[in-house]
Amino acid sequence: MRFGNALVTMALLAGLALTGLLGCAPAAPTSTAEPPDFAADRAALEAFYHATGGPEWDSNKKWLSDEPLGTWFGIETTDNGRVTSLIIRGNNLSGSIPAELGNLSNLETLGIVASQLTGPIPPELGSLPNLKILSLDGNELTGSIPPELGNLSNLGTLWLGDNQLTGTIPPELGNLSNLEFLVLYNNQLTGPIPPELGNLSSLEGLELSGNQLTGTIPPELGNLSNLGNLSLSLNQLTGPIPPELGNLSSLGYLFLSGNQLTEPVPPELGNLSNLETLGIGDNQLTGSIPPELGNLSNLRTLWLDNNQLTGTIPPELGNLSNLGTLWLYDNQLTGTIPPELGNLSNLGTLWLGDNQLTGTIPPELGNLSNLEWLSLDDNQLTGPIPAELGNLSSLERLNLDDNQLTGPIPAKLGNLSNLESLNLKKNQLTGRIRLELGNLSNLEVLEYAGNSGLCMPRSRSMQRWRRGIEWVEGPDCPP
Repeated sequence: MRFGNALVTMALLAGLALTGLLGCAPAAPTSTAEPPDFAADRAALEAFYHATGGPEWDSNKKWLSDEPLGTWFGIETTDNGRVTSLIIRGNNLSGSIPAELGNLSNLETLGIVASQLTGPIPPELGSLPNLKILSLDGNELTGSIPPELGNLSNLGTLWLGDNQLTGTIPPELGNLSNLEFLVLYNNQLTGPIPPELGNLSSLEGLELSGNQLTGTIPPELGNLSNLGNLSLSLNQLTGPIPPELGNLSSLGYLFLSGNQLTEPVPPELGNLSNLETLGIGDNQLTGSIPPELGNLSNLRTLWLDNNQLTGTIPPELGNLSNLGTLWLYDNQLTGTIPPELGNLSNLGTLWLGDNQLTGTIPPELGNLSNLEWLSLDDNQLTGPIPAELGNLSSLERLNLDDNQLTGPIPAKLGNLSNLESLNLKKNQLTGRIRLELGNLSNLEVLEYAGNSGLCMPRSRSMQRWRRGIEWVEGPDCPP
């Protein structure tokens, strides 16, 4: 679900809708002597053609011809012939972006994406007074982001993702008062996030994930009242999550995973009433899970995994009626599993493994009719496996490995017709594997080793079922 690809497509299509279909403008006669502005446009396009391997393009229809520029492949013009749009996706472009593109004074959209362009971004692009969309994502561009891009006062979209850009993010980008989307993901950018980005009052999407950014998250980002997506994942950010992010009332997606963030999760994040995804896993966060997160009524995904969180699982999380994914694994959580989690009727994945949870498995989890993956492994859970888990008709994976569960395997687990993997290893389960489990026709993995009193009957029907499972780890019963 990449936010970037969808939005850049929308942005470029919007530009196309404003100016008409590429290559469909009627041909107009050209004079032998073009006015200086038109000659500058033609010269800039010719320089672009030669710098990017034009003869080898997949399509170079009418380029370098005497036809009106608006008939050249990927070019749109005003009614009087000035270039307003240069959009080419793929098309086997290579080479570098020439500085002459900075002479296209009427240009509103520059989109050269998914190509093989190398070299730096020319600072001359900062001289395009009418530019609204600049998209160069999916190339192999190097060097730093020119601070001159901060001069593009009309720019609404700056998309430079999936390149090899280095250096720091220029604070001058904070001058782009009309900017709605700033997307710099998957580069090699370093240094801190400029607090000046907090001045971008029109910003709706800020995507900086997959770089090497350091320092703390600027609290000034909490000023971006129109922000709908904030993605800072997979960097080297340190320090706390600023409580000011709780002011982002329009925020729908917050991705901070894969950094080195520390200190507790701010309870102010519970104010983000429009939030649908909260991803803050793979950090070094400490303290307890704020019960205020239970106020996020629109939340669909909650990732808090791979941190150092302690304390109990708040029963308030059972209020998240739209939640589809809950990852709390690989923390230091203690206490019991709240039975309130059984209220999460839309939950598809529940991962609570690798913690220090105690007590019994709540039978209320059997109410999760949409659950596909239940993982409670590597805890200190005791008591029997609830027969109610046999009600989970959508369940595909059940992992109860490495606990202290006792008693027999409930016969009702044989009702799990969609189950593909069942891991019951390293518990204290006893008895023979029930004949009813032979109904699990889709089972591919069965692991029950490490239970001293649990074994597989040697009956012909059970052994035939066992042979039909791709991976089985566990003993047969004694003869």
